[in-house]
Amino acid sequence: MNAYFKNLYQRTMREAYGAATAEIAASLRGGGNVLDCGANSGRMFDVLARDAGLVPERYFGIEWDPETAEKGRMRGLRIDCGDLNRPMPYESDAFSCVFGLSLLEHLLNGCRYMKECHRVLQPGGTLVLLTPNISTYFTAALILLGKMPSSGPHPDSDALVKREELFKVSNDQLQLDTERETSLHRHLVVFSYRVLLDYLKMIGFAEVRGHGFGLYPFPNFMQPMLERIDPWHCHQMVFIARK
Repeated sequence: MNAYFKNLYQRTMREAYGAATAEIAASLRGGGNVLDCGANSGRMFDVLARDAGLVPERYFGIEWDPETAEKGRMRGLRIDCGDLNRPMPYESDAFSCVFGLSLLEHLLNGCRYMKECHRVLQPGGTLVLLTPNISTYFTAALILLGKMPSSGPHPDSDALVKREELFKVSNDQLQLDTERETSLHRHLVVFSYRVLLDYLKMIGFAEVRGHGFGLYPFPNFMQPMLERIDPWHCHQMVFIARK
């Protein structure tokens, strides 16, 4: 069973990241600067440089782990060290694209973050978010069994998170860091598909589209059809919002 769910998870993440990356690349064709939120050391810059011809002059990143941000700066990338729970250190209407991939669930003030994304985007600019969905059949089953949702929110105990993990689907090299001051992996607030869709419209985005990936526990060959039928209960969701 562990191998089955790990295979589902890997396919889900591959498809979700592929869709999000394609949306970001498409938004870059009109020019302008891009802001990578939760930039790590610039991994997405490498992908977009390869797939969309992004150059360092158009790329800005913000990352809250100082050591990781410094690694990006050593590569010649503009990656600021900052906390995305707080106002961003950028002028309004500064970017044609802002994206946060597997970021929103790690923020305590995710709604403030999305308002800031709207502020720093130019009129007509695009926000791309990739984040897990708390409203899944799999999560509902875990709760009925008295377990904690695998997508979070996660308690600040590595031992408890490990004990509550029904199936290990993440990378074997991933080290739990939920007790660390600047945890990179702990989920704090996890949105549902419907709530995230409504909130993006509520704060002023004129056009919002959502896609779901991974409707568990159904097998991979059924996933494309089921994702189109019921994106609201998929494991991962990608939202594209235009200002």
